[in-house]
Amino acid sequence: MSEYHIPVLLEESVSALVLNPSGVYADATFGGGGHSREILSRLGPEGRLIAFDRDSEALANRPDDCRLTLIHNNFRFIHNFLIELGYSEGIDGIIADLGVSSHQFDTPERGFSFRYDAGLDMRMDTGSGTTAADIINGRTMEELEKIFRMYGEVDNSGRIARLICKARESSPVTTTSELENAIAGALPPAARHKALAKIYQALRIEVNGEMRSLEKFLQGAAASLRHGGRLAVITYHSLEDRMVKNFIRCGNVDGKDSRDLYGHATTPLTAVNRKPIVPEEEEIGRNTRARSAKLRIAEKTGPDASGRPGREDE
Repeated sequence: MSEYHIPVLLEESVSALVLNPSGVYADATFGGGGHSREILSRLGPEGRLIAFDRDSEALANRPDDCRLTLIHNNFRFIHNFLIELGYSEGIDGIIADLGVSSHQFDTPERGFSFRYDAGLDMRMDTGSGTTAADIINGRTMEELEKIFRMYGEVDNSGRIARLICKARESSPVTTTSELENAIAGALPPAARHKALAKIYQALRIEVNGEMRSLEKFLQGAAASLRHGGRLAVITYHSLEDRMVKNFIRCGNVDGKDSRDLYGHATTPLTAVNRKPIVPEEEEIGRNTRARSAKLRIAEKTGPDASGRPGREDE
């Protein structure tokens, strides 16, 4: 587990989530199983955990525990699966540790990192879907520019898109080294790695439909919690964090104020921590990939999973 992925903000997230040892919880991003194991350690014999991961390689990290149900699928379908499993009345808590696992970054053939010369893949689920190479070679210059600008907040996204399109006129750009060579002229010498990180982030988000999946997950998670249940989400970049913050505050990822006919807020969640929780310096020292992590925690205060308003005295 420790070699696959080091769980971030483990104590802070699980302590805020697991308030009922006999409750039912969900780990929407199983990965190396770090958060799942910690949740299970705090559950009694009656407790249950349902975990999700779209990466088939993560399934090998499953602990031998009869209280765990591990589902190989995208967390955007969490509400559907929980209904099928019989939890239509809602569960006690849901956690999601977003982003890419250490294992995915450190496995060259997955193509998530520019540190290795490998094929441009970047799929969370290697069994299906479009690869980063497909996007690099198949999208128009305007589409590429939009991807880099929207998902990577890349300053010179237009120039990078033009350089890619020029390079692929000679031959397809299919590897990490070919991509870096194609856009070398647009990479600032003093911040080369930072620029590449933004470009790779943008491609990964597009390949895996991460923003749309996150929106659907947040909607499904809110619908799946019982009144008083909690949601804990760990984000790693501003796009994710903004969506989570907006959803907790407004009930939608766009941050639009939502009210009923009487002027009452219709948001299903209430923030537990007004400001995001970030790792201590000691944790960042042990795991540098934790440095950009932010934890937001919310509680279900609106209608429960069946659509009925929760009682104020519960």
